[in-house]
Amino acid sequence: MLGAGTAFAASGLINSSSVQANVTNQNPDAARPGEPVELTVSVQNVGSNDLKNINAAIEPQYPFSKVSGEPLEKQISYLNARQEDNDAAVLKFKLMTDSNASEGTYDLNIVTTAQKGGSSSKTIKTTKTIQLEVRGKEYAQIVTINKANIDLAKEEPLEFIITNTGNSPLKNMVISWKDPKGVILPVYSDNTKYVKYLEPGDSVTVSYSVMADVNANPGLYTLDVNLSFEDYESNAKSIQTTAGLFVGGETDFDVSFSESDPGKISLSVANVGNNIAYSVKVSVPEQEGYRVTGSSSSIVGNLEKGDYTIASFNVASTQAAGEGKSPSIAKARGAAVEDNESSVSTVSLPLKVQIEYTDAKGERITVDKAVAVQMSAPEGTATETGPRALSSSLGSYTPYFVLILVAITGLFIYRKKKQAKGEKKSRNKGIGDQKYDSGATRD
Repeated sequence: MLGAGTAFAASGLINSSSVQANVTNQNPDAARPGEPVELTVSVQNVGSNDLKNINAAIEPQYPFSKVSGEPLEKQISYLNARQEDNDAAVLKFKLMTDSNASEGTYDLNIVTTAQKGGSSSKTIKTTKTIQLEVRGKEYAQIVTINKANIDLAKEEPLEFIITNTGNSPLKNMVISWKDPKGVILPVYSDNTKYVKYLEPGDSVTVSYSVMADVNANPGLYTLDVNLSFEDYESNAKSIQTTAGLFVGGETDFDVSFSESDPGKISLSVANVGNNIAYSVKVSVPEQEGYRVTGSSSSIVGNLEKGDYTIASFNVASTQAAGEGKSPSIAKARGAAVEDNESSVSTVSLPLKVQIEYTDAKGERITVDKAVAVQMSAPEGTATETGPRALSSSLGSYTPYFVLILVAITGLFIYRKKKQAKGEKKSRNKGIGDQKYDSGATRD
């Protein structure tokens, strides 16, 4: 499309020459960055002299350049004088528009040279400046998605960053997406967002809250994304693209104490998350307060969500045996409650348990847990019998025994004194009676 201020009349001619060049057609109407534009030029002799050896040339300037294989100059052998419009010579030229050209209007020169017929061979040169409109290229793309995977049955944010990578503003954009399998769905809103205006080079973030079906199989799912917008002439256009989103992730476990025999414990391990756990290994790592004999790990295989298994280990409590002098063990030992009848000790220091598994993406994950356990004390430790156990159990009653012993000793001394005093009185009475008897005899 030619600019409104372009002149095609004789004012564009030099020395009142007879050659007049006009652009009669342009395809497309506005040049597009990165695309060729074709110009149809009419060359007409409106003068009173015939012309020969006419040369018409295009002088491209940025953002226009030569198209490979297409000439920038063309020749016309002869033009009669006083031509009508229908008699004009028609030439076609192709130019390439720079892919980074900004939207706007640009000048372009058409230069013609010709020789007058007859005995005179005077050369006539004409330069015509036209204006070509360049329309920006409308194009948008999804540059990034903020997530590569989402978990099952868990509300998670999903963001698309849309960038206008073209040269023209985008108007009335509509962004929508769909999972053909219906596994991933939006929550709190539908799957459509609107953007009224987006300048070239600018980006906009559209946000959704999504959730994956709890019963879906872990794996990679396709999102079909559609971007529709209005172009320069308010025509509706759309861009379709796809994005991949992995459904499935990590899981969680619940570990509880199951049962205990002397020197052995059993743990119940349950998959309480929403994803399957592959190649599960349960381990009791080295830690204070406990000693593991034999293997410290047990491979239990795969655990579906909701499944559980039992893992057993040979574990002895070094707390109950009094091994070690760390404050934590001493505290745990002081908190132990002994039951002499059942010979069981309740150990308060938690047992550390480590669970390793492979998730649906093939990554190895480690989960640490702490479990409260009740252990049967081994012989000769927490349930000792005999002099040492008796001495230990009586130690706390020593003050009471001392008081009782003092009381018994005092009572014994009191009774001995009283008994001695009574015997003395009895002897004195016996002597008096003897004196009385002797006096009676003398009488």
